[in-house]
Amino acid sequence: MVSQRAAQDCLCAKYLGLLAENARLKEEVARLKARLSRQERDAREAPFGLSTPSAQRLVKPSLPELPEEEFRRRKGGAPPGRPGHGWKTPEGPEPAVEELPAPDACPCCGGPLEDFAGGAEDVRELLDCHPQPAFRRRVRVPARYCPGCRKPVRPRVPGVLPKTRLTNNVLARAASEHYLDGVPMGTAGQRLGVPKGTLLNAMHGLAALLRPAEDGLRDLFRQAAVKHADETPWRTDGDNGYAWVFLAGRVRLFVCAGTRAMSVPAAVLAGSGGSLVTDRYAAYNCFAGSRCYCFEHLKRDTLAAALENPASAECAAFADALAPWLRQAMSLRRACAGDNVSYLVRAAFIRRRIEDIAEAPARHPAVQHIQDIFRENADRLWRWTEDPRVPAENNAAERAVRPLAVARKVSHGSQSVKGRETRSVLMSVLHTLAACCKDPAARLAEALDKYAQDRTANMFAAVFGGLSLYIPTQ
Repeated sequence: MVSQRAAQDCLCAKYLGLLAENARLKEEVARLKARLSRQERDAREAPFGLSTPSAQRLVKPSLPELPEEEFRRRKGGAPPGRPGHGWKTPEGPEPAVEELPAPDACPCCGGPLEDFAGGAEDVRELLDCHPQPAFRRRVRVPARYCPGCRKPVRPRVPGVLPKTRLTNNVLARAASEHYLDGVPMGTAGQRLGVPKGTLLNAMHGLAALLRPAEDGLRDLFRQAAVKHADETPWRTDGDNGYAWVFLAGRVRLFVCAGTRAMSVPAAVLAGSGGSLVTDRYAAYNCFAGSRCYCFEHLKRDTLAAALENPASAECAAFADALAPWLRQAMSLRRACAGDNVSYLVRAAFIRRRIEDIAEAPARHPAVQHIQDIFRENADRLWRWTEDPRVPAENNAAERAVRPLAVARKVSHGSQSVKGRETRSVLMSVLHTLAACCKDPAARLAEALDKYAQDRTANMFAAVFGGLSLYIPTQ
């Protein structure tokens, strides 16, 4: 008789199959749980942390339920029943009234029509535009001979640069579309009916002509009391590099370089003073004036410390205490616009509260790191509490560098060093013009027309003469 233990050791084929299936299922469950964990982690994380734009976030939070008053405030618009202002009259001369022939027969029954006793004419105000394709022109240039100089004399063709087939209008429009509006040069060439290579060569010549205007912008930038600076990656022929933007009032300077070293801002900021608002990148230490750190970057680092350490109650409490005061510091100029006394009083109070939080004892390394920034850089953090013109954030430069980021996504950088230098000059001139006038392309064409008639003309005065390059800061 077989013992009970021997019976337990005897396993049939069916039981062995069940054991194998159970092991396979356990392994698959573990694999699926690991895959689900990775997907949940990717959904929570963002490629650029807290500064990731909403378009690149994999999972976006739903809009919370808002009170009716807050919903109306966000919706905007005038209260119901209030009359609007109507269409604003466009600038320019009054247009002539176009006469339309009166209809003779009814479109429904075909019967004759009669005039209204009191008249029923209506004048409609319309906005129209003209298509602007490039077209061919043929100009006969007469020549006369000067016996004294013993050379031929020809009149200068208006509206075109010497030894150039493209007129100034075509040059200004192509430059504005590509370097200001971000239209690819190939698309601009198709619209104009001009080969892409011809336009690119023309842009190199235009940049060489406008370089004195860029030098004038640099001189104005160095004289400004408040400056901003930021940078973004920019590749040249596949090699890594950086593009810099320097901002002061309406002046925008773009510098595309093959390095992120201190030599680039040192060349632009040489001999300048005032205040410079930047992030904490060490390349701006070359600035001789008062350097100011951006509070928006400090707020991101503070919130990131809480997100990266979810199990730490100290990090969460620190972020909850510091972030609201950083937000108030950044919105103070808008809240106290025009009232410098209230601004300075409120700024001193916000500074005292931030310093109290930064000086409080802490044990977590992430909290201590944020506190050390406030403790060790007091000379670069509180300039906005003394001068209402200095903002506590660098949002102006981050918005100004956005066209470069868009161009990088479209064209993947420059194809040559010459193209990189051309972009620097033309973006500086055109973006500054866009901040000063409504039609930068027309303004640039007028400046080129002046130079076509007088080769000794001052290009900075021709481009920016009579324009206000600074805006009052509150």
